[in-house]
Amino acid sequence: MVHAYDYPRPAVTVDCVVFGLDQTDCLQVLLIQRRLPPFVRQWALPGGFVRPHEGLEEAARRELQEETDVTGLCLEQLQTYGQPGRDPRGHTVTVAFYALGNLWDYQIKAATDAKAARWWPWDRLPALAFDHGTIVQDAIAKLRTTIRHKPIGFELLPTKFTLTQLQRLYEIVLARPFDKRNFRKKLLKQDILIALEEKETNVPHRAAQLYRFDHTKYIERQKTGFNFDL
Repeated sequence: MVHAYDYPRPAVTVDCVVFGLDQTDCLQVLLIQRRLPPFVRQWALPGGFVRPHEGLEEAARRELQEETDVTGLCLEQLQTYGQPGRDPRGHTVTVAFYALGNLWDYQIKAATDAKAARWWPWDRLPALAFDHGTIVQDAIAKLRTTIRHKPIGFELLPTKFTLTQLQRLYEIVLARPFDKRNFRKKLLKQDILIALEEKETNVPHRAAQLYRFDHTKYIERQKTGFNFDL
């Protein structure tokens, strides 16, 4: 039986806010430059329309790969935006996702309806198409809340990192300084880091010890009621 609806249905899109940390410890957001109207040549979040019989996360992963060649990220659903007039093409509801990635792991490449793709410093973004500026700010707020209670920050760092790099990451995201001694004491007490028998190389200062996040231990500790909190 074919079912007909009495009410018109809005289009559904997905948009992706991808954060990365560069070698200068600057948090970056991945943007694409639009090739097609509306907002031709304006910068925007990677995303697009959900196809028939396609799930939301499936659509988000497809659009991200098609427009930037980025794959394999852990996407988290952020929020839904459906304000009438947010898209000049008609009533369009978008479901936004956000993700964290090690910037050095990806060689981005624009394709399909993206004219260009590049990382932008999160505090110096250009004017964005649609309501993408609002979506980015909501994603930043979500990141700041989540990073204090879940060890998601490790996804922004190289596999091997120093405690100074980790502290700097938290200071950048949370926009406030941490006392070095207290930060390290509290972090090491969490017992989710593996101290490696390696140190930094090619640095102009005394080489610091390298660490690695112990994801297996973190999962095991969660089962016992462990609460990550910085």
